[in-house]
Amino acid sequence: MRYEPLLHIVLHEPEIPPNAGNVGRTCVAIAAKMWLVRPLGFKLDDYYLRRAGLDYWDELEWQAVDSWADLQAGLAAAGAGDSWFFSARATRPYTEVRYGRGDVLVFGSESRGLPRELTAAHADRLLTIPSRPQVRSLNLANSAAIVAYEALRQWAAPA
Repeated sequence: MRYEPLLHIVLHEPEIPPNAGNVGRTCVAIAAKMWLVRPLGFKLDDYYLRRAGLDYWDELEWQAVDSWADLQAGLAAAGAGDSWFFSARATRPYTEVRYGRGDVLVFGSESRGLPRELTAAHADRLLTIPSRPQVRSLNLANSAAIVAYEALRQWAAPA
């Protein structure tokens, strides 16, 4: 059964198939659409990608696009909401904003994060998941789940 996405989760140039698979599983669980922006560090038929997504992959709303421009066009066609960008280098915590239905959560690659041109262009929408200084960054799949479930929590709470 397909669904109308409540959120859009973007993985910009992801490198590790199990992370993308786990994000896909989270997307099915919360009715989000997963977007993959190429280049990818894996093939879309990768065993590890599908293994991490288990038998949920057939239920996933997802799309792979060739560029940031293609992503923007796809999101506009989907009537997506506000975009939020996530970086370990940001200072504003992800809990300080109010997420709306249809919003876009953008995460960078596992080894490089988001490109500097994206973080600079969207500095007013750049968020972080706070952690101790001993940790450079959190796992990509964990980060996407943390933020997505914060959005759901906000929607369930009185405004």
